Amino acid sequence: MSNIVRLIIACVILGAGVTLAGFGFWGWGILVFLIGGLVLLTYFFNENMLVAQYYLRKENTDESEKWLGKITDYEKQLFKGQHGYYNLLVGLIESRKAPLKSEKYFKKALSLGMTMSHNTALAKLSLAGIAMAKRNKIEAQRYLQEAAKEDKNKLLAEQIKMMKGQMAQMDKQVQRGFRNY
Repeated sequence: MSNIVRLIIACVILGAGVTLAGFGFWGWGILVFLIGGLVLLTYFFNENMLVAQYYLRKENTDESEKWLGKITDYEKQLFKGQHGYYNLLVGLIESRKAPLKSEKYFKKALSLGMTMSHNTALAKLSLAGIAMAKRNKIEAQRYLQEAAKEDKNKLLAEQIKMMKGQMAQMDKQVQRGFRNY
C-alpha cells in the first residue's frame, strides 16, 4: 500500500474517532482514535521492514528476504527516512549470499542516510570487509576508521577490532609472499 494512501486512511480514522468523541461516544471515540494512531504509526514504521528486521536478528535470512520482497517499490511504500534502512537490510541479506554484490546496497544506504549512528557504522564495517575481500587495504582502513568514529556506543567495537586483526594478518601474508620471490 502506498504511503499516501496510509496517511489518508489514518487521517480519516482519526477524524472519525474525534467525531465519535464529539458526539458523546467517548469509549468508541477513544478506541477508533487509537486504531487511527496505529495506522498512522505504520506510515513511519513499515510493518514489512519490522518483521524483516526481526527475522534477520533471528538469523533466518530466507524469511527476512521474503518479507522484504513484499516491498515492491520502496520509494513509494516507505517513509523517506526508511530508504537507507531498506538498502541496509537488503545489503545484509545479499552479503550472506554474494558478499561482493552487496556493496552497492551499502553505498546506497550510506548515501540515503540513516539516523542511528550504529547502523551507519555497520554499513561502513561491511564495506570495509568487502574492500578487504577485494584486497584494497587503503579503502578498507578508511572504512574501518569511519566505522570506529560512527560507533559511539561501542556496539561494533569487537567486530572492528577483529577486522583490524585480519588486516594485520593480511599484511603479514603479503610480506611473506614478497620474500618468496
